[in-house]
Amino acid sequence: MHAASSTSTPLPPFTGEVSYPRDRFMRLPEVINTCGLSRSTIYDLISREQFPAQISLSGKNVGWLASEINRWMQSRIAQRDGGRA
Repeated sequence: MHAASSTSTPLPPFTGEVSYPRDRFMRLPEVINTCGLSRSTIYDLISREQFPAQISLSGKNVGWLASEINRWMQSRIAQRDGGRA
């Protein structure tokens, strides 16, 4: 029998950035819940090119890339903090 190793590799320091092992699509209710914005505000910001645009999935179904939503949120935080992120 092999003994289990009790040593563990230390985790790297948290940089505040979330990474996704694989990007995924978010539907509108999840985008609304994640960002705290209303549907009309999201589409208004998209029309002014200030929010990630939706991606057509099929027919009338659309989604947003989770990584793009995350980057948008991080940029808003950086704006608040005077460019520091």
